Amino acid sequence: MKQIILITGASSGFGKLAAEALAKVGHNVFAGMRESTGRNASVMKEYESTAKQLNVSQRGIELDVASEDSCREAVQEVVNEAGRLDVIIHNAGHMTFGPLEAFTPEQIADEYDVNVVGTQRLNRAALPVMRKQRSGLVIWNSSSSTAGGAPPYLGSYFAAKAGMDALAVAYAKELTRWGIETSIVVPGAFTKGTNHFAHASSPADQAMADEYENGPFKGFAEQ
Repeated sequence: MKQIILITGASSGFGKLAAEALAKVGHNVFAGMRESTGRNASVMKEYESTAKQLNVSQRGIELDVASEDSCREAVQEVVNEAGRLDVIIHNAGHMTFGPLEAFTPEQIADEYDVNVVGTQRLNRAALPVMRKQRSGLVIWNSSSSTAGGAPPYLGSYFAAKAGMDALAVAYAKELTRWGIETSIVVPGAFTKGTNHFAHASSPADQAMADEYENGPFKGFAEQ
């Protein structure tokens, strides 16, 4: 059965890969991304041309998980066009790379805002629709670190993903009686098709980061 699917962070990486794959098997996919008329305008056009070329149901849609208004407007746009909303995929996230100690508290807070609080903004917009339908599926794109195995220099990102994981588990218990299912997807290590490290944030406290680079972790980042 064709599902109406809304994916966050679908301008690149896992989100874009998932949007394209789901559209190809017959689902109606709304690929959410921020700055759809700015730096991601070319991606919006790519979705449009691919949809025409392959005759699939996919299109880009403005969706910034850092904005409650944007989340509400995106969900309303989907419902207005498709009549329902079957699946939301929490994929939007942001990577950080560097010694954890060198990240400022503000940077850590920003990381949680994107990876954890952003899911809450979309849930509050989308779940009322699903509860009214008494059906739906919420998919959370997690991290293999939550199942163990956390290499150095990715601590800020992994901590935020662990918070998102905990939120997903808590939500699952409250949504099941509404007929809404929950799945946590744990991707493996992808070496192509994504650009996590290219867009990763670096520590703001460069002096502290230099202490690591000039100490026991010399050369670790490059390795």
